[in-house]
Amino acid sequence: MNFGLLIVGDEILSGKREDKHLPKVIELLGARGLSLAWARYVGDDPARITADLRDALAAARAGDVVFSCGGIGATPDDHTRQSAAAALGVPLELHPRARELIFERMRDVAAEQGVPFEPDRSDNVHRLNMGVFPQGAQIIPNPYNKIPGFALLAPPGDGGVFFVPGFPVMAWPMIEWVLDTHCRAQHRHVDTRERSVIVFGSMEATLTPLMEAIEARFAGIKVFSLPSVDHPQWGRHIELGVKGEGDLLAAYAELLDGLRVHQLQLGPELVR
Repeated sequence: MNFGLLIVGDEILSGKREDKHLPKVIELLGARGLSLAWARYVGDDPARITADLRDALAAARAGDVVFSCGGIGATPDDHTRQSAAAALGVPLELHPRARELIFERMRDVAAEQGVPFEPDRSDNVHRLNMGVFPQGAQIIPNPYNKIPGFALLAPPGDGGVFFVPGFPVMAWPMIEWVLDTHCRAQHRHVDTRERSVIVFGSMEATLTPLMEAIEARFAGIKVFSLPSVDHPQWGRHIELGVKGEGDLLAAYAELLDGLRVHQLQLGPELVR
């Protein structure tokens, strides 16, 4: 199972707001021994959102889990619910459980304000649009204010696209709920899965044959190279390392042996 992330909103692309979802989702996945395979940003353009959601649904049919953050409200710049229905080719409909939850929220707000609950008032009727989801959607509970998100599952596999609000205070606990319910079987023991070393005085092209040889020799291992020209501590260097689910220690030992053959100056070793 791969995990993907789609972040929707003009405010992210314009710089009005800084995206906080990407690092948080990486953190939430990492705490469960999982990792993010890809991420995309898209503005409030229905055609583009629909296209990206078609890709997300195709990934879900292959067994992947995709989180979509933002655009599920009921204002004119919210297009995610409509785009999800278009991508799936189904109509929108008011989800009965979402309707109940939205009414519960309206009752709570009325009680907090000391005013009568008026479900037929125009603004309250409009709020029900937040529960209008693609036909066949399932509910994602929202512990912050009860207004739910929704999920489009892709049977018979475990994949799906999970839609949450753009507000972190709502989105993050909802994503955790998905990870701890729908994806619980995928959790792994969190262990060290990355080792690297700082290399001075070399170019990536010189190290490429060594990197390719290690990946060919060790199944499940990826070799990574992160060059830097102006690091405040180490200056010009390359962080060279291995990561993955294979024999990490053996692959790292062979990497160090290969670097010593080149008689390179090595700096600190890093374990993550």
